[in-house]
Amino acid sequence: MTSASHLPKPHGGVLVERIRPAHLREYDHLPALELDERAYADLELIATGVYSPLEGFMGQVDYLSVLEAMRLANGLPWSIPITLGVSKRDATQYWRTVRLTRRGHTVGLLEVEEQYQPDKEYEAFAVYRTTDLSHPGVAALFASGEVYLAGKVQLFVLDRGPFPEHHYTPRETRQLFQERGWKTVVAFQTRNPIHRAHEYLHKVALEYLDGLFLHPLVGSTKSDDVPATVRMAAYQVLIERYYPRDRVLLGVYPAAMRYAGPREAVLHAISRKNYGCTHFIVGRDHAGVGNYYGPYEAQTIFANFSPEEIGIQILKFEHTFYCRACATVVSPRTCPHDSQYHLTLSGTRVRELLRAGMPLPPEFTRPEVAEVLRAAYQVS
Repeated sequence: MTSASHLPKPHGGVLVERIRPAHLREYDHLPALELDERAYADLELIATGVYSPLEGFMGQVDYLSVLEAMRLANGLPWSIPITLGVSKRDATQYWRTVRLTRRGHTVGLLEVEEQYQPDKEYEAFAVYRTTDLSHPGVAALFASGEVYLAGKVQLFVLDRGPFPEHHYTPRETRQLFQERGWKTVVAFQTRNPIHRAHEYLHKVALEYLDGLFLHPLVGSTKSDDVPATVRMAAYQVLIERYYPRDRVLLGVYPAAMRYAGPREAVLHAISRKNYGCTHFIVGRDHAGVGNYYGPYEAQTIFANFSPEEIGIQILKFEHTFYCRACATVVSPRTCPHDSQYHLTLSGTRVRELLRAGMPLPPEFTRPEVAEVLRAAYQVS
């Protein structure tokens, strides 16, 4: 067993933990605020320390600092505002302590310290580079309330959702990394099924590092993204047959997808640092959607921070693909052949093939993974 000191300190130095069991009836008299799945995900990520050093939803000073400088007011790197919006009408009842509910059940508390009205057009441009409502992150932003509530939160019980055996908190992953003797851990973020190009990145990293934390996002995503249950089944069959099990940990990242491209890459990196990871893979168009961001802006954005202040090493990979001439997975740095030899399939094209019942090329993904996807997409 190795010392936990080999793992990075949480962002800001202290792992925030705000899960406090309570007798729910004590709070029945408080005004209730129903959370949607995106807001509940943020509540959980704050309470378990994934969003350390945040202890609650952001106040206006931090909010504006993040938009303008990608830093909290104290100078600590942070790229996306974590806020809670309500309507102007409802805001009048939310002062002091508010009871947070999810699907009608009390799940926590918010100690309201501040209310403020954001400039959502400015926020959209700062975070997403656009105000186009076709962008799913922008649409979610404008659909949220006109007033933001700020203050510390408390979560009563951690709901480990549909994947309880893979739903770890930062404290738990840090303990697991320590027990396994991993001094270096690389995290991989995905919202798509793993294909051979992903596998290539993982195994290149494992040549140098002790462990791989395969950490797919399972919160809210676009309606046409592959469902989390299908993706998890694909990950598991792949790990069982093609990965060294003692060097891989499969966990779930319960965040909602914002599709904020470069800024979301920074948030994803900070989150994995809080889980205890020393390295984070950032590939082509990380957390992107459509054509709103350049293919490698999610890598270059990290130049805004020193390695010491971001606190996790970013592994930057170029686009990888199968080359029929090379007969293996390569990148532009290693392949001399023209694009006519390159096999690349977009997520949209993959879904089209699956819905049509057509096979995915074995050069693109393992047959076992293809079968999991095919079975999920076939309509009886």
